[in-house]
Amino acid sequence: MAEIKTEEWLDKLSTWVVGKGPAIVLAVLVLLIGLWLIKVFSNYLGRVMQGKKIDRSLKPFLRSLIIVFLRVLLLLAVMQIAGIAMTLFAALITSLGVAAGLALSGTLQNFASGILILFLKPFRVGDNILTQGQEGTVAEIRIFYTIITTYDNRMVVVPNSKLSNEVIINLSGSGNRRLDIEMKFGNAIDYEQVKSVIDQAIADAGNILEDPPRRVGISSLEADGYKVMLNLWIDAHGFVDTKIRFQEMLLQRLKSSGLKLPGMA
Repeated sequence: MAEIKTEEWLDKLSTWVVGKGPAIVLAVLVLLIGLWLIKVFSNYLGRVMQGKKIDRSLKPFLRSLIIVFLRVLLLLAVMQIAGIAMTLFAALITSLGVAAGLALSGTLQNFASGILILFLKPFRVGDNILTQGQEGTVAEIRIFYTIITTYDNRMVVVPNSKLSNEVIINLSGSGNRRLDIEMKFGNAIDYEQVKSVIDQAIADAGNILEDPPRRVGISSLEADGYKVMLNLWIDAHGFVDTKIRFQEMLLQRLKSSGLKLPGMA
């Protein structure tokens, strides 16, 4: 009895192998060749994108999107060749999609926000931004999150949903920033002498922009003195370094000219 069942099982197996075997072998060959071709195409695509004027934030995203799409097409073709019922596969994908959508709603929101950031470009890699209480340089823009390197070299990972739905201050988006300095002098100090020292310090600094034009003048008059306001435009990148160096130089020029700020020894 057992021998009969074994023979029946072997007959069914041999029938299945003869009927389905060639299709399965062909499907495996198509899968292996397809994966190899996709890998070759991925390398070629990477080289082509390097020579194109495409935003460097978009390059890895577009490349990954194309490769994933090709792999999905390859998988569907392999399943078709192997004779796997697509209706069952479609139902399974639909069920998994609903479950994943419920479980990963926040992740999907970050994904959608990442696409918006990459295409709308409220900021780019290399920009200095202020968001979520963090100020620094955008190091990477990825699909789900953005990496910001702060000025004290901390790596901050911010979900893209936070960057697309909340306020972002792009400190370097316009290319330059205004440095505002206000100083107070006593009434006994001649303003023309003060302005002459300030103008000379600006000229000697070398990194103060001519356009937009700078502004130096008396911002307010008080009983015990007056205040002088400086509005200077400098390159947004390196803003803090320029600010520190210029303020140090200006202070030394004022002291060496005998012009003292209140409280200055």
